[in-house]
Amino acid sequence: ITGCQDHWDWIDTLPKPWTITESEVSEILPEFHSRFPDFNERLKAFSLWQVGKPYEIFKLGEEKEPDPDPIIRLDVSDCTVHVLTSLAFVQSDSWDEAKNKMIHIHYKDHQPDFTTRWHFTSDRILSHPGTVDVTKTILPIEKLKTANVTLNQKENGEELLDLNWNRKMEVYYIPNERLTQKLLKKLPKICGIAFVKESYFKSGIVIAHEGMLIDNQFLIHASSTAGETSKIDFLTYYFSKPEGIFDGVMVYEFRPVGI
Repeated sequence: ITGCQDHWDWIDTLPKPWTITESEVSEILPEFHSRFPDFNERLKAFSLWQVGKPYEIFKLGEEKEPDPDPIIRLDVSDCTVHVLTSLAFVQSDSWDEAKNKMIHIHYKDHQPDFTTRWHFTSDRILSHPGTVDVTKTILPIEKLKTANVTLNQKENGEELLDLNWNRKMEVYYIPNERLTQKLLKKLPKICGIAFVKESYFKSGIVIAHEGMLIDNQFLIHASSTAGETSKIDFLTYYFSKPEGIFDGVMVYEFRPVGI
């Protein structure tokens, strides 16, 4: 019987996803399911497989105007693409199935259209069944920071993106002084971390970056600084400036989504 560690070592034997064809990805996907039957373990495994993937921002679209980029891809990632493509592929046995799953995950009405895409991470975390906010379960509410922001609305009242949509929302997030080793131990073994940037509030944005925390210690994220998807010690990354490089975090759990 193959040991658990052998399954993790198996990931290192695979060709990297950005070097192979869609049909080759389809051949590998069922093996992820058989080796990692648990949803969260499979998500962690698939995320690790992507470490080293080249970084490019805003590279997913609807395959039609105004954004003709692919609906799903594994050759490049930005931070949100890493999270959502991982979610789609770990719930699929083939490339085509993953593409259909991605449409279900990435669009509010499950139809690929620019106006109904989940453009705002905080909106998605508070409303999407696949990325569920758990921030308020981690600390007593009085130890969290809170802010009221109108998503997609700039200070002058104009829209940030041409969506004919905004959302007034109250967000709760963990402040920097609470981000400790002890707190990380309270988090799920794999969870989403969304990084709050208060200076973005005036542009109608709450979240500046997101990634996956694994093993209560390591962040896997598509990093513009590194130029690729990287695995890094979370606290080392976050406090690379003593005061912290963001203003706090929201935490979310991953859940399977049915079609």
